[in-house]
Amino acid sequence: MESSSKFNSSPYLKKLATYVEQGLLPTKLKLTLEGFYLSYREALGEVHGGASAYEERFLVFLDLIKQQVENPFTFAPYHERIRKPFDYYQFGLDFLRPLIDFPHSNVRGATNIDEITENLKRKENVILLANHQIEGDPQAISLLLEKSHPQFAEEMIFIAGERVVTDPLAVPFSMGRNLLCIYSKRYIDHPPEDKAKKQLHNKRTMQLMSELLSDGGKAIYVAPSGGRDRRNAQGVVEIAPFDPQSIEMLYLMAQKATKPTHFYPLALVTYDLLPPPDAVQKELGEKRVAQKVDIHLAMGKKISMEDFPGSDENDKHLRRKARADYIRNLVKQDYDALIHTRSSL
Repeated sequence: MESSSKFNSSPYLKKLATYVEQGLLPTKLKLTLEGFYLSYREALGEVHGGASAYEERFLVFLDLIKQQVENPFTFAPYHERIRKPFDYYQFGLDFLRPLIDFPHSNVRGATNIDEITENLKRKENVILLANHQIEGDPQAISLLLEKSHPQFAEEMIFIAGERVVTDPLAVPFSMGRNLLCIYSKRYIDHPPEDKAKKQLHNKRTMQLMSELLSDGGKAIYVAPSGGRDRRNAQGVVEIAPFDPQSIEMLYLMAQKATKPTHFYPLALVTYDLLPPPDAVQKELGEKRVAQKVDIHLAMGKKISMEDFPGSDENDKHLRRKARADYIRNLVKQDYDALIHTRSSL
């Protein structure tokens, strides 16, 4: 990464230093925000948009972070995207857009997306069972579908964990999306004294999700892994295992809803855009490194939630695990096909 000395004249870096010196931002954020800025500039190069484009984008981002530190935004269990007076949705897209190599990016399964949008027009629901790779996956999906299915992407509801609604660097992007906010199993015991409160919050979120499904016409993205994909010991990015209980809960909720709900597998290849830490961090403040890369999406065919290998298993736990493994494999097959296409470009 380039040295910050090269950008001593950067208004963003100067303003960041001033905010930290004045105690308006925590010192621990300084290195993170400097590194993110430098990696972003390095990824795009000096010729892309000119310095003014970088500075304007990051100066707005910096002030949004400062607002969040001074007066943290409280997300309701069901948060609807904010587009006025500040358009957080468009800000998220515009921030990520320059990093994407669109000519080499790819969307597969367009006919399945068309089928999904027809279901939504009939006020039926769709639950997308997907892998999850970066904090910016919602924005990546919108950018990939911006020309073909912009309304579908914008109105999508994302099951969101605690980190993206509490980390000051993530909040400005989260405010622009429709979110059902939950505490994942990975973090519900941290800290232990908050476990009961978090469980009550999750119960309320699930009640709201049931109401949304009964209203109909909702597309909900869920990562049944409960977290992002990581590299294995060989350095290969692996799709994280899917939690059988999470999928079972979603299926039961869908069955109770007054409107039909359909399930589809969604595979994403976005990891290199904003790679997550190699290991799960329970504390906030992870390093952000931006890269300019191609990204990919594949929407699979509708899933049969009752007819799958192992569906005749008498033990309900084994049956649920078989279904979770089957759905993960559907996502993995599409994911592997995307990776193969990517390597051949």
